[in-house]
Amino acid sequence: MNKITQKIMYLNPIGFDAYDSFFASMVKENKNENTEVHICSLPSSAGKMDNLEYRTYNALIAPDIIRATRKASQEGFDALIIGCFYDTFLLEAREISGDMIVIGPCHSSIEIALKVANKFSVIIGQKKWEHEMHHTVKSYGYENQLASFRDVDMNVREFQQDHNITASKLMEASEKAVYEDYAESIILGCTLEFGFYKKIQSKLNVPVIDPSIAALKQAEQMAYLKNTYQWKPSRKWSSQAPPEDDILRFELFDNKYEFGNRIIVN
Repeated sequence: MNKITQKIMYLNPIGFDAYDSFFASMVKENKNENTEVHICSLPSSAGKMDNLEYRTYNALIAPDIIRATRKASQEGFDALIIGCFYDTFLLEAREISGDMIVIGPCHSSIEIALKVANKFSVIIGQKKWEHEMHHTVKSYGYENQLASFRDVDMNVREFQQDHNITASKLMEASEKAVYEDYAESIILGCTLEFGFYKKIQSKLNVPVIDPSIAALKQAEQMAYLKNTYQWKPSRKWSSQAPPEDDILRFELFDNKYEFGNRIIVN
């Protein structure tokens, strides 16, 4: 048995475990042999939302994202993935992560797409998503490399219900992105769009980035770089973390915080 050299948490940022086994299968299929990955969901107290398609839902889970990040750091994880393409509270989580790297699927996917192409399009579920995701892409500094957003008129729950319908809609949107918007690469804009990239990539002959895999592979790479070269989160200037004295004085964190569910893949 290979020695585990890095530990990663894949955080399913909703308050129940419906998608945990799905993400565990993705991780098992794609992780490096020396990586241990914990797939964790938030406790039920985070709410009953089964998606984060709306800003309202995102706002309601903010405290749990921060507490989960703090807890994962204290447990000694090398990297944590926030498993939503919105990169939900990514910068806030990074601020409190200690020496642990925090990864967002959107940010990871764009970085990979731009290593293999000059322009990318994002295939999203609903038109509603575009405004928030466009703002995120712009904030990362990649707006000039964005060819388009294309929506498939599907919500998060529908992606894994009928794979034939999902594959057909993703293919049609991707084809329009390439031949009408001149995208040179495609990013699937939801972590639950897992399992469809190969067919689209083969037909269109462009790189098609699956955000769940992109986040996992970047987390593994950054964990390796942290452990090998000590390239860990900066704590200078805008990256400064809240002072531990303040955290204690304000009683911000409960050390007994528990995740709602945990699946370990090693």
